[in-house]
Amino acid sequence: MKGIVQLFKLTFIYKRTTFIVILSNLLFVIFNLLSLVLFIPFLKIIFETEESGELITEIEPIVKPVWENRESLFGYFGEYFEFLQQDFVIAHGKEGALYFVCISVLIAFFLKNLFRYSAVYHQSFLRMAVVRDLRKKLFNRAMHLPLSFYSEEKKGNLLTRLTADLNEVEIAVVSTLELIFREPLAIAVNLIILFYLSPELTTFSLILLPISALVISRIRKSLKRTSQKGQEQMSELVSNIEESLGGIRVIKAFTAEKIALDRFSNKNNHHQSLITRAFRKKDLASPLNEVFGAAVLIAIVWFGGKLVLDNEGEMNGEQFIAFIVIFSQFLRPVSSIASALTYLKKAEVSLNRVNEIIDIEDPIKDPKEPVQKEELTTQISFNQVGFAYDEDPVLKDISFNLAKGKTVALVGESGSGKSTLSDLIPRFHDVTQGEILIDNVNIQALLKKDLRKLISVVTQESILFNDSIRNNISFGIPDATQEEIIDAAKVANAHDFIMQLENGYDTIIGDRGNKLSGGQKQRVSIARAVLSKAPIMILDEATSALDTESEKLVQDALDKLMQNRTSLVIAHRLSTIRHADLILVLKNGVIVERGNHQELIAAEGYYKSLCDIQQVI
Repeated sequence: MKGIVQLFKLTFIYKRTTFIVILSNLLFVIFNLLSLVLFIPFLKIIFETEESGELITEIEPIVKPVWENRESLFGYFGEYFEFLQQDFVIAHGKEGALYFVCISVLIAFFLKNLFRYSAVYHQSFLRMAVVRDLRKKLFNRAMHLPLSFYSEEKKGNLLTRLTADLNEVEIAVVSTLELIFREPLAIAVNLIILFYLSPELTTFSLILLPISALVISRIRKSLKRTSQKGQEQMSELVSNIEESLGGIRVIKAFTAEKIALDRFSNKNNHHQSLITRAFRKKDLASPLNEVFGAAVLIAIVWFGGKLVLDNEGEMNGEQFIAFIVIFSQFLRPVSSIASALTYLKKAEVSLNRVNEIIDIEDPIKDPKEPVQKEELTTQISFNQVGFAYDEDPVLKDISFNLAKGKTVALVGESGSGKSTLSDLIPRFHDVTQGEILIDNVNIQALLKKDLRKLISVVTQESILFNDSIRNNISFGIPDATQEEIIDAAKVANAHDFIMQLENGYDTIIGDRGNKLSGGQKQRVSIARAVLSKAPIMILDEATSALDTESEKLVQDALDKLMQNRTSLVIAHRLSTIRHADLILVLKNGVIVERGNHQELIAAEGYYKSLCDIQQVI
């Protein structure tokens, strides 16, 4: 029920289109019923004769008020329509009456299908608009989730929600409108006419219907469980595909194609098995509905036939035929509701999975009354900072100052907390104790976007996009001029190799920049950082993955980049940070040594041992 309510709200964002769909569906129901009812009075005209066998040619006009008519409202209109038809026979003959009825029915069928197409036409917009809005909302949430989410969740899980789960929602959008507005009206109108025709036979019919409803209900519950498992397995499958494609170089290098294929096949076969079961359960609903509907119809024919033959009640042959025709139409919306509920059960599972992401609250919140800050004037201060992942301490009692225009380097073994410490400045994570200040202002008092405009990051892995070099350099600064982009590239020692490419700055560099070498990708990343003109630089082992020649070019670019900027450098190769103003040595999340290169070498402590290992004098 919660899923229906949410879909209803999402659909009614587009009030005008939704109203047209509802109105078209209502008119479709009316003309669908009318296209059948128009035939019924003509049956009596064709077949009813006097005892002499002659066609009745005179009928006294019906003038009694409806409340005095012995055959109720339906009977009144039936007789009145019969009178008009009989009068038409007198004037134009039986063939003329047949022509009249055929034209009337054709018009009714045309209008019925016109409004049916009108509903479908506008539903095609609604279904995609709702999915588009949900996808945008989900992607927006994905862009604002904390980095801790991506370290714990598989990307394939999120991709499945953005694709397969939203496809299920798309199907359900149409079913929701029909379930709420069209089918209940069709059932109500049909029921009214059926009760007018024969209360006894209608009551008998309604007693039989819940039997099929009970069976379909059990199938829907089973379908929901299977669908949930199927969607979860789809997440595993997409994750496996994403990991395999991302690691294709390693797979080929270790001739592990068979291992990758076997792993994929296992997940693919499991997914196929679950989805097959889900489809079979979903597709079982329609034939079961039809079988139970046929059984109910046969029972009605038997019971109604007895009423007519035994002359019990007020039902005659014409009304009985009318009852059977209208009841067959009554089963269609009942069957449609059962199918719609089946789709909604699958969609509800998908909506729950989508909502799991949308409802995640970003723990890193903006302040209600932010402080405005556009530049760094004095220093960045860490005051007794501590940080923990799920109560597992990573950093403890970190205190130091990074003065404007100076460089602080972080060194230490892997897992000592260097990257985590650098992530605290742009608030990728929030401290769990202590505080970080920029010019004596707590960074939590700034808007995240304002804080991050002060910072530029160059990481060990160059993160580039499948776009032109120009757009990668100007990423985040779309209004940058060509001259500014070229100047940034020159500072990063990238201009020369860019101009040697086929299309220069307009060269598309492929997925994650794979058309470029490691050093070239890193220099494009540095050019992007230069163009941002951020006063604070964070360099996370920016040269550790490069060969000696590339490292020299990149290091030269970094030196230019750090001029007149405040820099925090995470160093794997200690030779690159010998000239840092302050070196902090971390071990197990604690600063164990601090000083410049000469001071730390003279202290002959942990830093000296790291330098000896790397043969750094």
